[in-house]
Amino acid sequence: MDFLGTPDIGPLLFFGLTLASFVTAFIGVFTGTAGGVILLALMAMVMPPTVLVPVHTVVQLGSGVSRTLIMWRYVMKQVVPPFILGAAIGAAVGAKTFIALPVTWLQAIIGGFILLVTWMPNLGRMGAEKGRFAVLGFFATFLGVFVSATGTFLSPFIASAAPDRRNHVATQGALMIFVHVLKLIAFSFIGFAITAYLPLIAVMIAAGAAGNWLGEVALHRMPEKKYRLTLKIILTLLALQLLSRAVAEAGLW
Repeated sequence: MDFLGTPDIGPLLFFGLTLASFVTAFIGVFTGTAGGVILLALMAMVMPPTVLVPVHTVVQLGSGVSRTLIMWRYVMKQVVPPFILGAAIGAAVGAKTFIALPVTWLQAIIGGFILLVTWMPNLGRMGAEKGRFAVLGFFATFLGVFVSATGTFLSPFIASAAPDRRNHVATQGALMIFVHVLKLIAFSFIGFAITAYLPLIAVMIAAGAAGNWLGEVALHRMPEKKYRLTLKIILTLLALQLLSRAVAEAGLW
């Protein structure tokens, strides 16, 4: 059944994905990371890859926009321009120069970086802030062409620079907007026929906005130390999951 004209999506699945968008947006704000990765994993169970990536990217773009609007006053605006510059360069060269490196190695590299920066935060503060975020913008988009975990990759670096948990969440949301836009351009998803999926995308974006709002309310009530500890634990688990997947796909486990 095609609910509201959405191919191969019945009403139960339609509203299930809507609920997933709400819950993962809340998780993304409340924990500072993981929401997009969890939503991608859930959507991958019911959507083919050719549809999954562009639809997920557009939904995450909408979620990032609503999160940034809700938390705009907390965005570290000084890091946005250098990040955009680096991201534009990363999108332009990523597909041509990084294609030779197996995804397995990329997952291992990202997982290792996340662990290092999470538990050795001074690594995330090396160099001048503007230069550091230009490099982060490059690699976030460069890696995003192949691996969907770039939000998790960015999170520990932003956390190292953010004076407050709200600055971290708001800034990550703002920076990921540009990553998603440039990924869409790099993959030429602008020409992808998503018209049939617009009802699902619109409802998932609206649900994500509601999740972002509720997540911000919860975030204000969460003590800073508890937030930092929760973030470290989640990032560590995600990094270990990436490393274990890389080891398994390499046939070493």
